[in-house]
Amino acid sequence: MPDPAPESSGSDLQAEAETVFDDANGDLALGDLEAAVEKYRRCVALDPDFFDGWHALGMALMKTGHLKEAIGAALQATTLKPNDLLAWTALSQMYVQDGQIGPAEDAKANARILSLGGRIVRD
Repeated sequence: MPDPAPESSGSDLQAEAETVFDDANGDLALGDLEAAVEKYRRCVALDPDFFDGWHALGMALMKTGHLKEAIGAALQATTLKPNDLLAWTALSQMYVQDGQIGPAEDAKANARILSLGGRIVRD
């Protein structure tokens, strides 16, 4: 009787997530946003702590007009890396496009703090 397939280790899943992420970036470069979104979703499902995957998913969702989902992905990115300037800037843009000016200004304020060398969360 054959041995059951071994469970994937965390590092295997991270490596697979990075491979899927690279494929999604290729789709994005070719203008296939829907395929990119699908692959970015898969990559964060494989590795829920993959900041670049969440950030890219949010940006691709924004470009396809799925603003609520984009905001959710961007919020996950800012949760994973609260001191990332680009994540807060992108979140602010998404809120503006969704007509949520108050939250957009809050996200922009965090981006401004970071641009001046401040921190949102102390390491």
